[in-house]
Amino acid sequence: MADEEFFEAPTFEEVNSKIQAKFGGKVTFKTSTKKNVKAINEKRRIFMSTDRETIFELCQYLHDVLNFEQCTTVCAVDYIDYVQIVYFITNYFTGIMVEITVDIPNDDLHIPSVALIWEGANWHERETYELFGVIFDGHPKLKRLLTPQDYEFYPFRKSYKLRGAEE
Repeated sequence: MADEEFFEAPTFEEVNSKIQAKFGGKVTFKTSTKKNVKAINEKRRIFMSTDRETIFELCQYLHDVLNFEQCTTVCAVDYIDYVQIVYFITNYFTGIMVEITVDIPNDDLHIPSVALIWEGANWHERETYELFGVIFDGHPKLKRLLTPQDYEFYPFRKSYKLRGAEE
């Protein structure tokens, strides 16, 4: 990416076109179903999805070439059949926020860590690991934050049964 032109304040159209040109079919752009949302109407939100093999390279490109300097949030959603990892990444110069989703199967909850790109993602990934059991490969310190280290369950998974809950 050293030979790529750097965009300090890329426009909505530049972000879309640069990502499409670089990643092609590896990244799918989505449109929001919400109406009359200021950020969408002003073209400050971009929705996309990719796979776990592409997420690190996509995030590196957003950071190094398109100047998305903050990973605002990394979280997960348990859809029973799979877990979706959601990233919110922001460019301060333009106010554009990219939302990236990655679906990973329940039987292989591994995804590359982006904490090496944005140090602020460190705690978000740790929290997602603690609550959903997602393993962020390459994370510098992937361990639980609040629950005991010997817990064998993940409380935000839909498969988690509360104590005393009927079967």
